[in-house]
Amino acid sequence: MERVEFAAARDAEIFAAIPAAPAVFLLRGTDPSSEPYVTKTANLRRRLQRLLITPTERTKRLNLRDHVRWIEYSQTGSDFESGFLLYRLLRRTFPKTYAERMRLRFAPLIKLHLENQYPRASVTTRLGRLNGRNIYYGPFPSRTMAEKFANDSLDFFKMRRCVEDLNPDPQFPGCIYSEMKMCLAPCFKGCTDQQYEAEVTRVQSYFDTAGESLQREISAQRDQASTNMEFEEASALHTRIEKLNPVLAQLPEIVRRIDRLSAVIVQPSSSPNCVNLFRIQAAVISAPMFFPIQAGDHSKSQSMESRIQECLSSIHFEDGKTSLEVMEHLAILKRWFYRSNKIGEIFFADNKGVLPFRRIVRGISRVFRGEKPEISP
Repeated sequence: MERVEFAAARDAEIFAAIPAAPAVFLLRGTDPSSEPYVTKTANLRRRLQRLLITPTERTKRLNLRDHVRWIEYSQTGSDFESGFLLYRLLRRTFPKTYAERMRLRFAPLIKLHLENQYPRASVTTRLGRLNGRNIYYGPFPSRTMAEKFANDSLDFFKMRRCVEDLNPDPQFPGCIYSEMKMCLAPCFKGCTDQQYEAEVTRVQSYFDTAGESLQREISAQRDQASTNMEFEEASALHTRIEKLNPVLAQLPEIVRRIDRLSAVIVQPSSSPNCVNLFRIQAAVISAPMFFPIQAGDHSKSQSMESRIQECLSSIHFEDGKTSLEVMEHLAILKRWFYRSNKIGEIFFADNKGVLPFRRIVRGISRVFRGEKPEISP
């Protein structure tokens, strides 16, 4: 961060040297024990003038002219960068109250309870132990959408919907799902443990692949039925695929398995002839990295793709992130991604963790020129 000493006698000179640009800033008082003032702004010079200019008579506007000694600021290129840097600054400055100051709303997630003897799925906004067996998928824009996708998806499987810890008893009457043959009914030993485990594996594969595993499975069964001239069965399976497609169509592109959520966000930069790259790894957002549009003399022979790979490989992620920090990063990511008019673009890695570098190259050009993002296929 840039640091400037404030002196009321030289306020005009100081204001002139401050950029009239978006920034995150912190004001420190003459008393070291006093609480600093931290926020973001779309125009740093104008905001500081309002806070530090000589006050007029009979005004209720906040004025800190007589209390500020140091101005610390980081110029930003986008609202996403401002929000993320403000989060990091507030977390460092106010470790006990930063969450209330940021007003973060945790993202809804689908949780697969694999630590339970008879796994099930639920919707939550809380992450458990990062090294635990439970798996999380998201972020969804709302709890309602997460619950709808989970319920619509589970209609294609026979995994249990009940929330109790089961103690299987053959005398237990079961529930409506078991009566409708929509659950394997482990509650009264309607299946073996191995059969239930196999069904849970199918559900996990479905969520891991955003439904592709089930599409392939049903398509293969339909084709086999057609080959065997079992046309009624083939027609029923085709209807099942047609029922599945609208369920998968409601799934936002960002919804992934959280520990595999890997992507790159491209944002405008405050540095001339640059964009900012934010790397996302296991749902954790990195600090911004300047990426120059024009290659330097030492890298003119490099392609744009190799320069991007080199830039991303130099981004360092801090070890030891807690579940709370991952939830906070997801909240920031969700807040930006689901905006109707957001600035910047995001590019997701595939199931093998490979980023679409050709698309990223085109995205960098669009963001730098201020053009509209491409329409996702």
